[in-house]
Amino acid sequence: MQRAGPMPQTLTVLGLESSCDDTAAAVVRQMPGAGAEILASVGHGQAELHGAYGGVVPEIAARAHAEKLDVCVIQALGDAGLDLGGIDAIAVTAGPGLIGGVISGVMCAKGLAAATGLPLIGVNHLAGHALTPRLTDGIAFPYLMLLVSGGHCQYLIADGTQDFTRLGGTIDDAPGEAFDKTARLLGLPQPGGPSVEAEARHGDPARFRFPRPLLDRPDCNLSFSGLKTALLRARDQLVAEQGGLTRADRADLCAGFQQAVVETLAAKTRRALTLYLQQDPPEPVLAVAGGVAANEAIRAGLESVCAEMGARFLAPPLSLCTDNAAMIAYAGLELFRDGVRHGMDLPARPRWPLDDSSPALMGGGRKGAKA
Repeated sequence: MQRAGPMPQTLTVLGLESSCDDTAAAVVRQMPGAGAEILASVGHGQAELHGAYGGVVPEIAARAHAEKLDVCVIQALGDAGLDLGGIDAIAVTAGPGLIGGVISGVMCAKGLAAATGLPLIGVNHLAGHALTPRLTDGIAFPYLMLLVSGGHCQYLIADGTQDFTRLGGTIDDAPGEAFDKTARLLGLPQPGGPSVEAEARHGDPARFRFPRPLLDRPDCNLSFSGLKTALLRARDQLVAEQGGLTRADRADLCAGFQQAVVETLAAKTRRALTLYLQQDPPEPVLAVAGGVAANEAIRAGLESVCAEMGARFLAPPLSLCTDNAAMIAYAGLELFRDGVRHGMDLPARPRWPLDDSSPALMGGGRKGAKA
């Protein structure tokens, strides 16, 4: 890690993100005494490339990132009305994630830094999500963060830009991963989250009583693999009894599955909030990020828990909840102000826990390694 030089009053950071199946670049600026502003944020998804395989193929994703990163950088700079001469630092996701994609981003950022002499800042992808509420709403530390997506699910207390305490997380499938697998089991299109949610609106959540995993344990850890297996067994029993699934069957299965996720997350969030509130924060906040946060039933459950416990519920716009480069640029900006700099030996990391003091969570998700 390099020593920091003089600090510009106004900071403009270029961010790169390529940890999974979204190639993205963004430019974020912060002026003295003001909040951060997103000058540009662009991205290229890979849904069409992976659609036939039922999930993200790491090799295909890495190749697509290598082809699109420079395109994203050029477009982001153009949208911001800048060239590299107007940038103060380059931030890049250095992990955790699919290693081929992370390497693509890190190598692109190193090339830009070497060519321009700009400072290089490696950002933890999870820190990008965890700091997003400060980008969008300028909230103060400490706050409770729930990362809930296709590849991750963690409760974190954010005490500083580099100070996170993990209270718990998934020990196997992340919720978004479980939604995707459920959609495949029921013949619904990907991504599974919106498909299952749409079907659940027409279903009876009480018809199938699926398990609420780990609620018998007093911690904040979660598990969704067994829930998916329970749905598989219910589906197979229906097929064996009646030769197939009706539309009502499918809707009821989705509704029961979704209700189990809602109640599990609500119960574990209540426990995480209890631990967080023991710090006596002046303005208690539960912030949520990740694509699963877009699910209306899950969001309503979390909002209800916050209202019950006297905490503010905060969910950034969906475009900043899912993987994006604006959060990486902003996290890089905060780290830059903290004096963080990296050299050309910056590694690409498939796993990178935000809280090194907590025991590692078991399992590796379809959309990236747990950390």
